Amino acid sequence: MLTNTPAAAPAISIPSAPPAARHAAVLAAAALLLMVALYFATAASLVAIWNSSETFMHGYVILPISLWLIWRRRDNLALYPPRPYWPALVALGLAGAAWLLARMGEVQVVMQYAFVAMLPLAVLAIVGVQLARSFAFPLLFLLAAVPFGEVLIDPLINFTADFTVWTLQLMGMPVLRNGTHFEIPSGNWSVVEACSGLRYLVSSITLGFLYAYLTYTSTWRRACFVLLSLVVPVIANGLRAVMIVLLGHYSGMTLAVGVDHLIYGWLFFGLVMLLMFWIGGYWREDEEAAAPATIQAAAAQPAVPTRTSAIAALVTVAVAAIWPVMAAYNDHVNYNPAVPQLALSLPLPPAKPYSTWEPRYMPADASISQVVQAADGAPVAVHIMAYRNQSNSKALISSSNKLTGEKEANHVVANGTAQVAVNGRTLALREARISGPEGDQLVWYWLRVGGHDTASNYGGKLWQAWYKLTWRGDDGATVLVSTPLARPTAEGAEAARATLRAFLQAQLPAIDSALQAAQRR
Repeated sequence: MLTNTPAAAPAISIPSAPPAARHAAVLAAAALLLMVALYFATAASLVAIWNSSETFMHGYVILPISLWLIWRRRDNLALYPPRPYWPALVALGLAGAAWLLARMGEVQVVMQYAFVAMLPLAVLAIVGVQLARSFAFPLLFLLAAVPFGEVLIDPLINFTADFTVWTLQLMGMPVLRNGTHFEIPSGNWSVVEACSGLRYLVSSITLGFLYAYLTYTSTWRRACFVLLSLVVPVIANGLRAVMIVLLGHYSGMTLAVGVDHLIYGWLFFGLVMLLMFWIGGYWREDEEAAAPATIQAAAAQPAVPTRTSAIAALVTVAVAAIWPVMAAYNDHVNYNPAVPQLALSLPLPPAKPYSTWEPRYMPADASISQVVQAADGAPVAVHIMAYRNQSNSKALISSSNKLTGEKEANHVVANGTAQVAVNGRTLALREARISGPEGDQLVWYWLRVGGHDTASNYGGKLWQAWYKLTWRGDDGATVLVSTPLARPTAEGAEAARATLRAFLQAQLPAIDSALQAAQRR
């Protein structure tokens, strides 16, 4: 019996990439390698953080993943013939200028983001909009290699403490809270940096972006899943903290208080991620193959000559090279071999130290620590630290500079800002309350960058960058004055503020003179 079987549709084959396209890809890769060499110190700082922090160890796999994603779409070299896009050089120059500004202010995370952002911009300049757009996610995924999130540690710690205490109280358990430390009938607990959930959040967002790209094609589904990967780990970390406290409480403080604390946390996080990916898989969207019309239109487009791509690559590297050259010249002009000298003369009798607390800052070029007796008889501790020729290992403004160490007996229980009228001027400063075995104390502290006082790290960095860009050096200092709280109450805090206010009213001119003398070039 004869049957009429329709002929199968002919397979659509994508033509191989022309030589000019392959040459453009090689030139783009060579330009990126030259840029890594130009910004080697910044690239090395990325690797150093990957090595030193478990939170950001995922940075090692970002580049291999990006290369694999690009390899999966290698046929795009034939679909979208490369054509240099010269306006991208403007964006590349702006990213380089941002790197230089951050370099002057020693803002490492901005330097790293600016450097990594220059890589996809360089590719855009060399191969053009169509081809770069087809590789947009793999190129932008490189930004995930930048260690970011330390600014979120304190908010995450506070949220975890709030969530844990609120949940325990909701269960009817009595809780006595002091900052991020709290006490329940079975023992004491603290929400410290390791409990903030930053590692879970960083891992979840990185995996969320990758999963959304590979699983969905519509923008709104990708956005929804990324948002889910941002919210879920924060809530999950709060639940993890509650469960750890409950395990410790009901086991008589024998479970979830040591290494098993960490193991339990990662197991719980892994389970949460597995459930999130499993649920997200129900809305999976398969990627559609390239339409025949697209393939035919691409085959008809002539590729630009290799010479044009080579010129684009050379110009791209030249634009990228401007900024490290300027930075090197600026470093040479601003370098001051003299060591700053600090000498503080206060016409007050010395007082006996009332606490072993010391600010945990990077070693300074010059420092002063004194305890004197204020006019009202209360002791006031003065700490001044001056910095010059700053770097990542010796900086006035750094996330490493803290009032207390993470595992010390003294800990910060409150932090904020204040405006204090002193000698006819308004002094912006930060206020912290530190609690420890020797009692509570109130600390006022601020920054002096050049001749400007500020309570803001961001403002301090901007002033530092401005002074370096105008070839006036990077001298800076921090001043901390503190006094004990007779009572850890609102009245006690106000009395301590009155002591510090009167002290600064009388002694700020002497502090100003010491800072001015130390910062003379």
